[in-house]
Amino acid sequence: MGFNPLKEKGIPIEKQAMNWSALNVEPYDKNHVHPYTHTRVILMNGIEVEAAMFKHQFARHCSDMDVREQLALTRRVEQQQQKLINWLIPGDETPLETTIGYEQVAVDLTAWLAKTERDPMVKSALDFALIEDFDHLYRYANLLELSEGKQAQAITRELTEIMPGRPTELEHRHPYDTVRRAANAKAIDILSLLHILTIVSAEQQTMNFYMNLGNHPISMLGRGLYLEIAMVEEQHVSHYESLMDPTTSWFEQCLLHEYNECYMYYSCMESETDTRIRKIWQRCLDEEITHVQMAAEMLKKYDKKDPAMFIKDKLPELTVFQSNKDYVRDIIASQINLTTIGPDYVPAEDLPADARYHEYQKVVNYGGNPSHQVIQENIKANGNDYRLETQGPHPVERFRLREVVEV
Repeated sequence: MGFNPLKEKGIPIEKQAMNWSALNVEPYDKNHVHPYTHTRVILMNGIEVEAAMFKHQFARHCSDMDVREQLALTRRVEQQQQKLINWLIPGDETPLETTIGYEQVAVDLTAWLAKTERDPMVKSALDFALIEDFDHLYRYANLLELSEGKQAQAITRELTEIMPGRPTELEHRHPYDTVRRAANAKAIDILSLLHILTIVSAEQQTMNFYMNLGNHPISMLGRGLYLEIAMVEEQHVSHYESLMDPTTSWFEQCLLHEYNECYMYYSCMESETDTRIRKIWQRCLDEEITHVQMAAEMLKKYDKKDPAMFIKDKLPELTVFQSNKDYVRDIIASQINLTTIGPDYVPAEDLPADARYHEYQKVVNYGGNPSHQVIQENIKANGNDYRLETQGPHPVERFRLREVVEV
């Protein structure tokens, strides 16, 4: 893809401020929006939240006034972009309906990144968490049917299957076992660096969403499910962010953030089917081109490094939302029994009896487990659990019964 933001003409930074009416956009119609337009909105909201928070952290660790002013200038635009995108979500979309979208992001984004990832360590991390988020979609879909009488298929359509993954109650691990080995930013492909930053942003946004919305359900079961899954999302952020190279400088990280925003907006623009929203991706891309150029100048001035270390004349393979049913099924079939010891993935049955995993499980699951209970309650109410299996029965035989809860 012949696109180099260092050589493109963006919107000048002094022309990027927008008025309130331009930012207060008309939301999409939740009954007609394409599921992958929905997921792009959720993802890019998360990308912009990460961009803004990164620049706040950078500013808190920087004494140079010129740099802090540059960060404040572009950070204000990142905040504009976040509002512009997040305000596309309509007020009549319930938090639980939005949650289904968040988990569809987690499934189909993670599957795409894993399928296109070239680094074995990064791919393993993506595959491992993929089938945990897949299970979260199943748990929330059952809560949606139980509490609102709605079917998640109305939101996801038939693009993403809904059935058990690695059971959420088995996902809770000691914090030491959520930390992976860091990648070497100078040794791996730029696409891997963009994948890591994208998935960190997406999982962090999911974590934040559940942290703030998880107390909104009226029922104790609904509150409990958000509580439990929110804790797993914290694990996922730890899992993915530990892949990031801690030796990269603040200025290198700044350029990577800006370049990733360019890359993701370009990806969204190329695949967007909604003409109005496609124009939003185009505007944000044009703004980010300028931000990349500003970050590149800071890298050269303060780190004495060439931006070409990250940015080439062609974009890497674009990130696309598409159906990934066969890939997800393959990973479920081959990896559903995995857990972790330290940075390593191991079959759960190979853990020693005194493993800290078992001790942690005893503590957090003592007295019951909301993700287990929500399926029990929906089976009691409707005779079986809620699923959407378009490709045949579950790939793991023990999860095929719909009238019982299996772990």
